[in-house]
Amino acid sequence: MARRLVVIGAPSSAGSYAAGQESAPRVLRERGLIEALRASGRDVTDDGDGPLHVWRPDRDRPRAQNLGEVIASVDAVARQVGAALDAGSDALVIGGNCTIALGAVSALAERFAEPGLLYLDRHFDLNTPSTTSDGALDWMGLAHALGLPGSLPGLQSALAHIPLLTPERVHLLGVDPDATTEGEQRARAELRLVWRTGDELALHPVSETQRALARLAPGPLVVHLDVDVLDFTDAPLAEDTGGRNTGPSLDAVAESLETACHDESVRVLTVAELNPTRSAGDPSVLDRFVAVLARAFAVD
Repeated sequence: MARRLVVIGAPSSAGSYAAGQESAPRVLRERGLIEALRASGRDVTDDGDGPLHVWRPDRDRPRAQNLGEVIASVDAVARQVGAALDAGSDALVIGGNCTIALGAVSALAERFAEPGLLYLDRHFDLNTPSTTSDGALDWMGLAHALGLPGSLPGLQSALAHIPLLTPERVHLLGVDPDATTEGEQRARAELRLVWRTGDELALHPVSETQRALARLAPGPLVVHLDVDVLDFTDAPLAEDTGGRNTGPSLDAVAESLETACHDESVRVLTVAELNPTRSAGDPSVLDRFVAVLARAFAVD
């Protein structure tokens, strides 16, 4: 019998490049997310939203902008996901930016010995304030989870422990190896991270996901989806518009998510970097995305 699914909103763009992602939980609910999940056969509870944080330029801390708000969002996600796990439920967290994955993994780490993370993202997110000057914490999350040098003690203090994850408990799908900083390139080599490209995910969404699940077994696992992994031309959803005519289609990612979320080891799916304004010229893509999430959690 499928576990109850708790839907959690994390309406924060504090760690992003600009505002927009904070609207995703509201917009997806308006497009019928909760109803679609229930129609798929799952017992669904909507746990509402955590704190609202809208990106603003942080001129006092330009290389780690809005750190306090990011920490508050991570804490809130960890609490809400933790409550769902304590009730025996699974969780779907709608962000927000990629730092929500830190809160979800922290919730698992407080309750289980060796949680794992399956990370679908166009980027490695291995930056620190010393490896990039843009100040966006949303592509620094994995660096902090893995305890890389240069990580911010304040953000790490929000995690269940340091390091939150070891390289053996992380598997990346869909990355663009060229969309990296030099610091990320050094880190991925030193850590010997296991990763597959966007082209590989596009060609073999099911088998690549199955391999990742087998490697991370027995779990429990968080699956994290940054929608910038998608071909932006096929599915204009992401804050980052750089993935045009490259990477997996929404249909391919649907196959990957369905494979992952039907695995008993997966307890949480986090969805990040969805900026609803990107789909203003193609609003039907939001309905397609809602259908993908419903399919991922559908009862067999």
